[in-house]
This record gives sequence, structure tokens and C-alpha cells, in this order.
Amino acid sequence: MVTKHADILEVSRQNDLFHSGDQSATMVSIEGDQTVRKLTGGSPHLLRTLVQMDAPDHPKYRRLTQAWFLPQNIRGLEERIRQIARAHVDQMASLGGQCDFVRDVALTFPLRVIMEILGVPPGDEPRMLKLTQELLQSTDPDLNRSSGPDDASGSGIGDLQAVIADFFMYFKQITDARKANPGADLASVIANGEVNDAPINDFEAMSYYVIVATAGHDTTSSSTAGAVWGMCQFPEAFEAVKADPSLIPGLVDEAIRWITPVKHFMRSATADTELRGRTISQGDWLMLCYPSGNRDEEVFDEPDVFNPRRSPNRHLAFGYGAHLCLGQHLAKMEMRILFEELMPRLKSLEFAGQAIRAEAAFVGGPKRLPIRYQMA
Repeated sequence: MVTKHADILEVSRQNDLFHSGDQSATMVSIEGDQTVRKLTGGSPHLLRTLVQMDAPDHPKYRRLTQAWFLPQNIRGLEERIRQIARAHVDQMASLGGQCDFVRDVALTFPLRVIMEILGVPPGDEPRMLKLTQELLQSTDPDLNRSSGPDDASGSGIGDLQAVIADFFMYFKQITDARKANPGADLASVIANGEVNDAPINDFEAMSYYVIVATAGHDTTSSSTAGAVWGMCQFPEAFEAVKADPSLIPGLVDEAIRWITPVKHFMRSATADTELRGRTISQGDWLMLCYPSGNRDEEVFDEPDVFNPRRSPNRHLAFGYGAHLCLGQHLAKMEMRILFEELMPRLKSLEFAGQAIRAEAAFVGGPKRLPIRYQMA
């Protein structure tokens, strides 16, 4: 268990010593791992995304979309994102001063953005949301495919495989369409991607779609809801941002730190080494615990306090090193724009019931966030 901020950085910067792809990149039971390997013919991965790759493949596949996500490129999306944000704020204003912020705003706002980027029509968004929750919150009885607790025996792996198959069937249609008629969207980049002067195969293209479609909105949804949760729990944070809109970028970063939607990734040691005085043997499996690193008292003063003025805010929520989140600039831009539209219209904000987190060991955030508010 790697729980200290400095140690997570140390592991994350040494990609040759600590691999992502040799074993499962997420925590799985022994039985679950055995089930996956039987299904895949020996691989510990049901998907092959950037998360499961090491050099030399990782940098090659990352380069396929890296330029697309650069700040100067995504700036062209700002006007459309603002339209989507404004529509969500108008919708919130129409709800009579009370809503579940997760259901009514946080889930659908980033979903609409990333689905437009991937060319998914609005009518298919509920399906994409359901598949994402079934994939990422597979341990939550309200959100997983079986509608029951995951018994960690490996039986849930079959459900995950079925969810992935549904994703693959859906995105195969988009891939075929973009190969026939490429456009300027991200879907076209993936569909026509080449590595080593050869087209990437369907499995890798589908995996790429899945990671963009799921991580591209679920984590942003969680952080967006986290900002509102934080301002409800710490009213002084709400008053500070209301009084000074220049704090909105700080609000965004603090929400991402405070919620930390990605709970962990796994790494495996490629050689014997030492970490904080502990012996790490070749093949050892290390769990990078991001919520712990983002609450490290050696790095963050009053780490449990939600403080949009926190500076510097050296959170680890986007990872570090070679695996630093590709979509971090897009996620922060979406959140900034939403709160630029929402905060000037929000007169008051408070809880209207019990806020509840999704049950998730891998990726997750607020599941229900009932709020009461007044809007201009």
C-alpha cells in the first residue's frame, strides 16, 4: 500500500521500475484475476488502454490523441461547452430551488461534452451513462449490472466482460463510419490511428473509445459534484467564491483533490528495490492510494477542509509522470466554465438531505447530492 504523497510520486516517475501492464492495473481478487486470464488466454486485462500499457507501446499510443487534448486545441471547444453549461444551469434554475445535483447536473453535463467529441448522438447518452456506471462502479449494488453486491469471488468479471462487449458493439459502428468518412473529431483520430506504420486493431481502437468515453466524463462528473458538496459542507468556501470569481480555478482544483475520483492504480515492480525503507521484491504488486496522497498532512494543511484558496495545490488526482491524465485540461476547462455560469446566479446553497458516495474501490464519487438553493 503506497499511501504517502512523496512515495506515489516516486513510483509514478519510475516507469521502467514500476510497470502498469505486467499485472492487473486495478485491484482484483486472486479468483478474479484467474477468471480474467482464462477469458483472455493469459492476459490480466479485459481492455488494452493506455492505463494497461508500458513503454515502448504506451508513448506510441498516447501520441495518437495527445495533440488533440492540448490546451490550444481544446480551446476551440470552449464556446460549445459554455452553451451546454448554460443549458444545465437554466435547467437547474427551473427545478424550483431543490434538486439532486448529481442526477440533474453533474452526470449529464460532462457526458454531453465527451459524447459530442466522440460523435455519440444525444439519444444514446443514457445508454453510455449506464454502461459507464456498470463498468466503473461495478461494486455498487445500485449501479452495477447485477444490481447486487460484488462478492469479490470473480463472478462479477463476467458482468464486466458483458459491459465491455456492449461498448465494443456500439463503438464498432462509429469506427466504421469514421474510417469511411473521417472528420475533425476525436473519434476519427482513434478510428484512423496508426502505430508503427500500421492501423491499430479493432480491440485497441475499442479500448481507446471505452477509456475516453468513461474516464472522459465519470471523473469530471464526480469532481463537479464534489465542488458543490464541498461548498455545502463548508459555507465559507461558497461565500468566498461568490465574492471573488477569480477563485473558480482554485475551486476546480480543490474539488478534484477533495473528491479524488480515481481511487487507485496498481503497479508491479520489475526488479528488487526499496521504498521508504521497505523492501520491494521483483513482481510485488503496489497499490497507489490517491485519496491518501491527496490528504497527506506533510503536503496539505488541514487536508480534510475544502478550501478553494489552497495554494499551491499539488494534488495527485491526475496521476504523475508518463501516465499523467491526457484529458486533465479538458476536465478542468469544463468545470471552470460550468461554475463561471453557475456561481453568478446562485444566491444560496445548502444540503437538502444526505449526500452519499458511490461504493467504489477504483473510480467513483458522489452518488446522491440533494441540495436546496436560490437562483437569480
